[in-house]
Amino acid sequence: MPLLQQDLYVVLQLAALRGEEPSTYSALASRLYLSPSRVHAGVQRGVAAGLLGADRRVQRRALLDFLFHGVRHAFFAERGAITRGMPTAHAASPLVELISDNGPAPVWPDPEGAARGESIQPLHPSVPRAAREQPLLYELLALVDALRIGRARERKLAVEQLEQRIRP
Repeated sequence: MPLLQQDLYVVLQLAALRGEEPSTYSALASRLYLSPSRVHAGVQRGVAAGLLGADRRVQRRALLDFLFHGVRHAFFAERGAITRGMPTAHAASPLVELISDNGPAPVWPDPEGAARGESIQPLHPSVPRAAREQPLLYELLALVDALRIGRARERKLAVEQLEQRIRP
């Protein structure tokens, strides 16, 4: 059973919780705006891929290895048309403080977004909504997008920032 983009979204949510995971799949689903059955399936595929332990704990080294070496190829993203949305990749915190870029900012299409830029499809359509409510999850998702679409310098900085944020 292959890992899906929404499965990585679930795994990143568990990483953002830093061990304080919700007690039920329903509670986790409500944080992600997914159905409990999708969250359950995502956790099961995360376990099968070795990104999560059987106890739903994030396997830090495996997750970081996948993000650093595989996410760009498995879940590649292309820049699309200019649209309104929520900044991501190097246009969002923490990379926006470290990198100055004169080009159009990458954004997740979102009618409630305050920025205009090139659209990047998020790992799941509910990402902007969940990211607005959870700052650490937003940072993790934006850093993953920097790995998906970024140039060498952006990817290097994203790796450093992810290592600091994804704790055992």
